Amino acid sequence: MIDVRRLRVLRALADHGTVAAAARALHLTPSAVSQQLAALEREVGQPVVERRGRGLVLTGAGDVLLEHAHALFAQLERAEADVAAHGRGELGTVVVGAFPTALASVAAPAVQALAGAHPRLRVTLLDVESPHCFAALVEERIDLAISMESASAPASDDPRFARWPLLDDPLDAVLPADHPLAERSTIALEALATETWVGPSPGTSCLEVTLAGCAAAGFSPRLVHRTNDFATLMTFVAAGLGVALVPRLAQGQVPPGVAVVRLRGVPPARRVFAATRRGSEARPIVAALVDALAAATAALEPRVRAAA
Repeated sequence: MIDVRRLRVLRALADHGTVAAAARALHLTPSAVSQQLAALEREVGQPVVERRGRGLVLTGAGDVLLEHAHALFAQLERAEADVAAHGRGELGTVVVGAFPTALASVAAPAVQALAGAHPRLRVTLLDVESPHCFAALVEERIDLAISMESASAPASDDPRFARWPLLDDPLDAVLPADHPLAERSTIALEALATETWVGPSPGTSCLEVTLAGCAAAGFSPRLVHRTNDFATLMTFVAAGLGVALVPRLAQGQVPPGVAVVRLRGVPPARRVFAATRRGSEARPIVAALVDALAAATAALEPRVRAAA
């Protein structure tokens, strides 16, 4: 293996022409320069310099080495720059796992903003819901999770995770357009107690929020049709198959035949937060992503409130 330090000596000799001048440039003694050149010749098995007049010139082998030395030192400069950029959070890869509406409404805009500010920062987005996103965090398969408060989420004081609240995503009633309450500006959630319901699948965080809201209103919904895709859920409602609660972030494309009606009082809401492995929030690349998520969330809040 060729010692990189000896290639630096070879390059200095090519630049300055004499051992003494190369030594001055490298802050070495002439004897140290001569020793490095002799060691380099032993490494490559052939002469790399030859005497010409009062100076030394490179042999054919020395010219070949010099060409590679230029490329090598340029790559080392790029490596140093990349490491510095990584330290500033401008270079690297981070993997985010989140539920679908958070991916679309929060993560995607954050990644778009990061791409402008940090074009060499790579972010991978994955559809991973609670509790699987937290297992993925612990196992280091993802670097940041976006989830919501639920029974399957870790406690807020779990020492394994650092957390940041992002936003509250209220739920509204979604009714068939010909429903008797569809023209109301607001309704009480308990007014839907006797209806047939469309809702998320068992074991999901979104179903938990729906059931908790209905329980607070004094009833348990009669869930007949199930889907975890809110666009599909609203088409079920448009078809007259039941009523539902839909988060405002999932109301981007409300289909014809559906009425979205506000709930009186404090509506049930998804409490959305971001989490990383505790300690990793000090990584500049993670801090940059958290800042981008906070900015994307702040931009969403007026829309969420306006939907109310």
